[in-house]
Amino acid sequence: MKKRNYYILSDGKLRRKENTLYFVSEKGEKPIPINSVYSIYAKGSLSITSKALALLSKEGVCIHFFNRYGFYEGSYYPRENLISGEVVVRQAEHYLDNTKRFFLAKAFVEGAILNMEKILAGYGLDTSELISALQSLASAESVQEIMGSEAFAKNTYYSFFDTILKRFEFKARMKRPPGNEINALISFGNSMLYSAIISELYHTQLHPAISFLHEPAERRFSLSLDIAEIFKPIIVDRLIFNLVNKGIIKENDFDRSLNGILLNDTGRKKFVKAFNERMESTIKHRQLKRKVSYQRLIRLECYKLVKHILGVEKFRPFVMWW
Repeated sequence: MKKRNYYILSDGKLRRKENTLYFVSEKGEKPIPINSVYSIYAKGSLSITSKALALLSKEGVCIHFFNRYGFYEGSYYPRENLISGEVVVRQAEHYLDNTKRFFLAKAFVEGAILNMEKILAGYGLDTSELISALQSLASAESVQEIMGSEAFAKNTYYSFFDTILKRFEFKARMKRPPGNEINALISFGNSMLYSAIISELYHTQLHPAISFLHEPAERRFSLSLDIAEIFKPIIVDRLIFNLVNKGIIKENDFDRSLNGILLNDTGRKKFVKAFNERMESTIKHRQLKRKVSYQRLIRLECYKLVKHILGVEKFRPFVMWW
């Protein structure tokens, strides 16, 4: 049975009865086929019994929690069953060794910039400044300089959004709170992507808190932030362009009564549905010579990172070719 992501969009409770998981809400009790669940995304207020957590741990199911505004809050990360002392030690070595860390930090940003360039080129837009950002990245000698090159590239990339988008006005990136509809979509989409990457990291030997571009910190899985840089343009931004330009996301899908502008319940449901469809959709992989889903692409990127850390094969970031 193929496992799929399960989305909880309303308030309720997860409980266990024997070996079955149930979601209990005002609408009643609904069984969740735990054997077919890959990860759970909780968009409402969710309480969980200890017996339910035990079952989720046994099945290796991550739960990602989001607050009422749609922002990522944290994850329940089951006990790791693929842990490798050698990988964790080597991963830490690659963080502590500046040369090794800089290589990986540059690789993540290089992948991000090249994918931004592909997006803009697909719309026939000028990408010369992104090429300049790549040149400055090559000469960067610190993580701060690497992130500076990325910031320049992102500002250049974002400056074309109002040209690409047929509805709404973007102007510039504003995070907390999002200052307009496009910023609300970007923040929500990025949160979805971060949590999806955490699920993929769980199924590898990588430690999610040891990162290279973003500084490791308490209470966050910073490696997911590193990997997300590569996939944001491909998954989140292209999805937003599609939802907005096709009129799927409309003005009445946003809540403007709070501080800033956020997706309302209807808007979140539309985005979650489209995001899940995008993650399950497939492309023909050049190296593997077979179709793989976007979700699988993230896992493959994690495997490439493991190979690099172990000295098997040098890491090269995924760059879209279509």
